[in-house]
Amino acid sequence: MADDVRTPWLSDLVCAVSAPTQVWCGPDGEVDGTRGVEGFWHGDVRVVRSAVLTVDAERVTPVLVAPDGAAGILTVGVARNLADAHPDPTVRVQRRRTVTPGVGREDLLVTATVPTACTLRVEITSDLAPMDAVRGGRPTEPLAPAEDGSWAADGVSAAVVADGVSVTGAAVVLTWRVEVSPRNPWRGAWEVRAEDAHAVVAAPPSRADRSSRVPAGTFDVRLTRWVARALADLDGLRMTHPARPDDVFVAAGAPWYLTLFGRDALWTARMLLPLGWELAASTLRVLAAFQGVRHDPATGEEPGKVLHEVRRAAAQHGGSMALPPVYFGTVDATSLWVCLLHEAWRAGMPDEQVEELLPNLEAALAWQESFGDGFLHYVDASGTGLANQGWKDSHDSVQWNAGGFAQAPIALCEVQGYAHQAAVGGAEVLERFGRPGAVHRAWAQRLRTRFRARFWVTRADGARFPAIALDGAGRAVDSLTSNIGHLLGTGLLDAQESALVADHLASPVLSEGFGLRTLASDAASFSPLSYHNGSVWAHDTAIAITGLVREGFPAQARVLADGLLAAAEAFGYRVPELHAGDARADVPVPVPYPASCRPQAWSAAAAVAVLDASARAGW
Repeated sequence: MADDVRTPWLSDLVCAVSAPTQVWCGPDGEVDGTRGVEGFWHGDVRVVRSAVLTVDAERVTPVLVAPDGAAGILTVGVARNLADAHPDPTVRVQRRRTVTPGVGREDLLVTATVPTACTLRVEITSDLAPMDAVRGGRPTEPLAPAEDGSWAADGVSAAVVADGVSVTGAAVVLTWRVEVSPRNPWRGAWEVRAEDAHAVVAAPPSRADRSSRVPAGTFDVRLTRWVARALADLDGLRMTHPARPDDVFVAAGAPWYLTLFGRDALWTARMLLPLGWELAASTLRVLAAFQGVRHDPATGEEPGKVLHEVRRAAAQHGGSMALPPVYFGTVDATSLWVCLLHEAWRAGMPDEQVEELLPNLEAALAWQESFGDGFLHYVDASGTGLANQGWKDSHDSVQWNAGGFAQAPIALCEVQGYAHQAAVGGAEVLERFGRPGAVHRAWAQRLRTRFRARFWVTRADGARFPAIALDGAGRAVDSLTSNIGHLLGTGLLDAQESALVADHLASPVLSEGFGLRTLASDAASFSPLSYHNGSVWAHDTAIAITGLVREGFPAQARVLADGLLAAAEAFGYRVPELHAGDARADVPVPVPYPASCRPQAWSAAAAVAVLDASARAGW
């Protein structure tokens, strides 16, 4: 049916990224336009939809398809139509795809065990499709190229660069007559080069190999391997904004989120602070440049508020949701910005750099305190934005334990923790520079008192824990969720409350999967393959691990770390955005969430957070 559109799945695809450029191919190594997101992308536009290689009019049989670093994919295949009588492969075809900012490249190597002549042909198409169309499963069609093998539309241009470019219908065609022998291989290559006149993100000044920073002697060799892979992927996700080309941040993830996301960039920078304060400082400056200055219900902008995301154009996400290019629909990024500033300053960010951001700090604190003596909450005033605006931003993420959606306005528990920590930390920064901070400390203390009175729930079985949220009527939404792990280390809980939270986090209903489940398995809406109602997110688990260690609960933290490390090993250490929350006793390896992004910034940064926690805990 024409309206039967589906979001493309990603779990069996292979990706290489060097932001703002990425390439995706199928598990067979092909980019043939049949699997949704595959192709070469530059920013939010797909510049190559398919690139099909044939040898004497037949595709090669794949024998290996594997990531080759963060920015490469290696495929090895055999031209079985050219084989002779014995079983050993005769003609081997190797393709190495790489991406650098604005350039996608494929290097070809043909070898043979006997003298062989054959014809290689590559047909390349483009649709210049926007990201939201492909993500929404909307059909796209190849565009006819110009005679020189190029395409152009809406400020985006792309061109195939190779010897012997020709055009046939909607395809750019490359043809080579190849003669090879055991000592004479054949090599060839082609590139697609892309530019976007309307780009809102750009490549960083340089890529930096951080692998030398990985310490040896961690409690588990899997952690060392995960950190090494994660740092390579994080370098591939580093970006800048054209208005601030020297300030680097980390894009949220590939393929859908290769741009600036406030919450994701802030959490990523926080988790990477053990490696230095520089990324945190530049992330703070980029987001400060976009800080809200006016009230705009259409975008969610408010004075002092930190944005949610930036895109090159408005994005249609299906149904009634359509997000503007600059969107502020996040309730937590502002407080997280303040927390990062405080922590970066404590980690060594120079005073003169901190001082430049003091007006932004005061505006951010004013925004969170504009809720008065109520709780920070959200409601989508536009009617076309995100219904939920915490990190669990799916439409069904805030539910009662017995089932059913909580009604807005929603006040999430972890957001109150962030706000408390921001007020106390922000006050310390302001006082260091001779500005008043007592009013913010007093506000934080009142918030702490209100939280204790309103958020804690006690079930009939005696279980006591913080609710995920208060609903629009002020009722405590009684689901046991991973959100409570974010409260540890914020100062919002006392020692006894922290101990209760720690025990819940390590309980089987939350911890028996490959990491921390987002929702307890005894809740009515629990589903291991849901986005936020039973799945496991690496960054969410790492935040809980960090909080547990800092609050003095290393044993509970180790339970979660063991599950997460088993997942990291199963995913080849490129840990995806999320995976299923099945119990480890039920499945030998974690079940992939089919539409999960990877590499994902905060999933990669989680490796560093777990590494830091292991050092603090002495594992």
